[in-house]
Amino acid sequence: MKNICFFLLIALLTGTSLQAEVRKRYNFNSDWKLCVDDPKGAEQPSYDDASWKSVTLPHAFNEDDAFRVAIDKLTTGVAWYRKRLLLPSGGKGQKVFVEFEGIRQAGEFFVNGTSVGLHENGVMAVGFDLTRYVRFGKENVIAVRIDNSLDYKEKSTGAKLQWNDRNFNASYDGIPKNVYLHLAGKLYQTLPLFSNLGTTGVYIYADSIDVGARTATIHAESEVRNEHPRPVKFSYMVEVKDMDGATVGRFSGEEAAIAPGETKAVKASAPFSNLNFWSWGYGYLYTVETALLADGREVDRVKTRTGFRKTRFADGMVWLNDRVIQVKGYAQRTSNEWPAVGMSVPAWLSDYSNSLMVESNANLVRWMHVTPWRQDVESCDRVGLMQAMPAGDAEKDVADARWGQRTRLMRDAIIYNRNSPSIIFYESGNESISEEHMAEMKAIRDRYDPHGGRAIGSREMLDSRVAEYGGEMLYINKSARIPMWATEYSRDEGLRKYWDSYSYPYHRDGDGPLYRGADASAYNRNQDSHAVENVIRWFDYWRERPGTGRRVSSGGVKIIFSDSNTHFRGAENYRRSGATDPMRIPKDGFFAHQVMWDGWVDVENPRTHIVGHWNYADSVVKDVFVVSGGCERVELLVNGASKGFGSKSHEFLYTFKNVAFEKGELKAVAYSAQGQEVSSDVRLTAGAPEAIRLKLMQGEHGFYADGADMALVEVEFYESALADRTAHNS
Repeated sequence: MKNICFFLLIALLTGTSLQAEVRKRYNFNSDWKLCVDDPKGAEQPSYDDASWKSVTLPHAFNEDDAFRVAIDKLTTGVAWYRKRLLLPSGGKGQKVFVEFEGIRQAGEFFVNGTSVGLHENGVMAVGFDLTRYVRFGKENVIAVRIDNSLDYKEKSTGAKLQWNDRNFNASYDGIPKNVYLHLAGKLYQTLPLFSNLGTTGVYIYADSIDVGARTATIHAESEVRNEHPRPVKFSYMVEVKDMDGATVGRFSGEEAAIAPGETKAVKASAPFSNLNFWSWGYGYLYTVETALLADGREVDRVKTRTGFRKTRFADGMVWLNDRVIQVKGYAQRTSNEWPAVGMSVPAWLSDYSNSLMVESNANLVRWMHVTPWRQDVESCDRVGLMQAMPAGDAEKDVADARWGQRTRLMRDAIIYNRNSPSIIFYESGNESISEEHMAEMKAIRDRYDPHGGRAIGSREMLDSRVAEYGGEMLYINKSARIPMWATEYSRDEGLRKYWDSYSYPYHRDGDGPLYRGADASAYNRNQDSHAVENVIRWFDYWRERPGTGRRVSSGGVKIIFSDSNTHFRGAENYRRSGATDPMRIPKDGFFAHQVMWDGWVDVENPRTHIVGHWNYADSVVKDVFVVSGGCERVELLVNGASKGFGSKSHEFLYTFKNVAFEKGELKAVAYSAQGQEVSSDVRLTAGAPEAIRLKLMQGEHGFYADGADMALVEVEFYESALADRTAHNS
C-alpha cells in the first residue's frame, strides 16, 4: 500500500509542476539505445531494440577509437539511436521541442515512426518541434538514423561538405553532444535554433560601457511566438542576477500585442552600475531572465547565462575592456578530444582542459575549421578564455553549393552562440575568401549579432578592405589598420616522453619515419628542442608587439594545445604539437609559454622555467636551457655552485653550454637589471621510488554514477618521505 501511495504522490507532483512552471528544460541524455548497423524498420515504435546497447549521451558510437587508430581509420558508417519518452497527460496542450547540440554527420529524426526532419551539417545544433507528433499520457519513441560516411552528400544539392574530412576534423560519430527536451506554453520565447525551426531565441548585449565607472546599458531582445488561436497582449520583463544568484536589477518593455500564429521581436533595456566585466582569466557571468506575462500571470521564462565586456579593433590592435591585449594562445582542434572517449566528456572536464590554457597564460583559443560544441563555448565563458569561432570549411574558398553550406552554418553558429562573452572573433575561413564572400559573411554577422563587439575575418585576409582582422600561419604580419595575428604558428611535434638525446627512449631530433621522403629533423623533436623552438617562434611576435611602432603584430596562437587525434607526421597515429599530451599532462612547451605570456602585452609577472629534468648518468654533459621572463640575466647553480650566467637569446631563452651532471639540485635564478632576484626554478635528482599516491580529480559535486561522468586519477611516484621530493609521471 505504501508503494502505491508513493507512486500516486509522484504523479500528482509531476502534473502540478508542469502546470505551475510552464517553461522547462530537461536533460535528455539518459536511457538511449544504440545499434551500429542499419536495420530495417528501426524507426517504428514496435521495433524490438532489447538487444541494443544501452548508452547515456553524449556518446559517439566509435569513441573507443580515439587515439587508438589514426584519423583516417576511425570507424564510420550508419548507426541508430532510440529513446522512449513518457509525457504526463497533465501536460497536454504544451509545446514540446527537442534540441540536439550536434550530431556527426547527417541524421534523419523520427517520432513514433514519422520522419520529423533531416540535419546534415555535422557541426551545429538543430531543433525539432515535436508537439504534433507526441502523445501525452502514452509512450513515445524517438529514433535517429545517423549516416557518417566520409563521402556523404547533402541530399538537396548533391554536394559534399568541406569539413567532413579525414584529415583535420576527427570523426566521432553518432550523437557525441548533449540533447535537451523543452516544454513551453503556447505563448513562448523561441529557441536559438535556426536549422529546421527557423527561430533566433534571446539576444542579450550591453552598450554605453564605461569600464572605469563600472556602468553599462543592458539590452534584452526576445523572439516571441503566439500559437494560441486568439490574439494575446503581454508584457516583457527582464531580471538580471549576479554570480551568487542575487538580483541586481529588473526592467521591462512596453506592453505588446501578438496575433495568432505571429512571431515578433520584443525589446527592453536599462542602465546598470557596479557591474563586473568579463575578462581574460575572469569569467564573470550574469544570468538574465526574460519573462512573458499575460492575463495577469507569468507564462514563459528563459534564463540566459552571459557576460559583459568592451572590445575595440583598430590601429592594428585589439582592446579588451579599454586595455590593449596581445593575442596569445592556441589553435586547438575543435574536437578537443581525449583518449578512449573522444570529445564526449562531462562539462567539468571541459573546464579542466580549457582552464589549463588559461593557466599557461593563453588568452585566446582559435577553434579550427568548424564551430566548437556548446559545452566548450560555455566553458570558455566560465574560465575567462577568449575564442575565435569558425563556421565550417577546409582549406580553400568555394563558389558552388558548398558556399551556401558555409553561410548557413555561420548563421546558425552565430545565433546559437552570440550570448557568450568569450567569443571575440568570427572566422569565415581557414584560407582567404573572396571580398564578395567576406562581405556576405559580414552581413550575416551584422544581421544576427550587430551589437556583440566581435570582429569577423579570415586567415590570410591581409589586404582585404572588408575583413576586420587577418593573419597568416607561418609569417609575421603587421598592420596599422585591422589587427593581424598568426592563426597557427610553431607547428613542430614532440612527444612528452621524448625528453632529450640523453634520456630513455633517447629520441634525437629527426628520429622516426621520413616525411614525404625527406628527413624529419625540421619538425620531429624532443622536449628540449621543442621548447626552445616554441621560444624562438614566439619571439617573432613579441618583437613586433603593440607599442613597438605604428605597424604592429597583434600576436598569434600556437598549433595546438593538446595532442590531437588528427593528421600526423611521426611514428604515432596522432598530432603531437601540443603544449600538453592527450591527457593534458603538460610538456615543457606549456611552461615556456606560461613564462613568455604572463601579461597583457609585455611580461608583468616574472617567471623562470628550467627545461627538462635532472636525472642522468654520471658521464652526461649537456646543454641546459632556461626560459625566463621579466628579468635581465639568469644564473645556473649545481648543488649551490655557480655555473655562470646563460647566453641570452630571443628575449626569453638562456642557454648554458656543456653542463656536467651532478646528482642533487639544479637551480636557475633570474635577476633584474638592478641585480635583485625576481624568480627562480629548481630541478632535483629523483631517488628510488618508495610510495605511490593517487590523486583523484572530479567535478565539484563529486562523481555521478550517471553513465556520463568521468574522473581523472593522477599517479604520483614518491621517493623518501623524509626528503619531501617528488618525481611525477602518469
